[in-house]
Amino acid sequence: MKLPVTVIGGYLGAGKTTLVNHLLRHNDGLQLAVLVNEFGALPIDADLIEAQEDGLISISGGCVCCAFGSDLIGALEDISAMVPRPDHVLIEASGVALPASIAQTVGMIAGLRADAVLVLADVEQIRANAAHKYLSDTIDRQLAQADILLLTKTDLASDAEIASVTDWLRQKVPATRILPVQRGEVQASTLLGAIPLPARHGAHSSWQGHSLFASTVLTPKSRVDAQALASALAADPSVTRAKGFVQTPDGLALVHVVGARHSVESAQGDHALGLVCIGLKDGFDPDGLQALVA
Repeated sequence: MKLPVTVIGGYLGAGKTTLVNHLLRHNDGLQLAVLVNEFGALPIDADLIEAQEDGLISISGGCVCCAFGSDLIGALEDISAMVPRPDHVLIEASGVALPASIAQTVGMIAGLRADAVLVLADVEQIRANAAHKYLSDTIDRQLAQADILLLTKTDLASDAEIASVTDWLRQKVPATRILPVQRGEVQASTLLGAIPLPARHGAHSSWQGHSLFASTVLTPKSRVDAQALASALAADPSVTRAKGFVQTPDGLALVHVVGARHSVESAQGDHALGLVCIGLKDGFDPDGLQALVA
């Protein structure tokens, strides 16, 4: 199965480092590999570090952080060849990078799958940055490239300001899922599309949601059209993520939905059947989703 790779983008100060450190601390049992241009740009919390060698930091829980400098492709190939191989790769983009370009690079490497583009937007600064004559083009392009947009530092803003910025973002990127985040605290299962490994994690139903989120597990009773199901889930604005395995007329398939984007690929092996669907509680309709597989 292809190794999923998530690209984390957003302008300087949006909270990318805070998010990465939170995901390393609360990784839902996933072994994560974090790639960053240079270690100085991503200060991993000191108490997470178990060992450090040239170009590689070993982190508690079986995670690693790798500096790739100018050779992202080489670093990705090295990570993919690791034994044991990590479950998921995070690439922390620079504040002025266009994350979709990085995701395209991932797609050129055999054995890797671009999982999602996450873009962080500081609720207090995003509109000012988007209006700046030198920054506006970069900010607009970053926002447009997001599969999921994380509205960060919401603990520092009033409810009225959060609502105003959210409405502004929905006008700019109407199809993008927008998630409010405080101090980077969002569950890994909500953002990362790596499928739980039964040997370590048990059944899909063990997912425990953050208080802002709801989830349901779809378990088709017969073989399904995986492409049609994935398309229907991606079209539902209440669904942030959907991921899991279903039986189709042609065999086992991995369904993966991130925001308005979806993919289906053939799969092999022994996997628990079912699709975990996750979204914000506000507007989430588990009965409507269950009707898709009834």
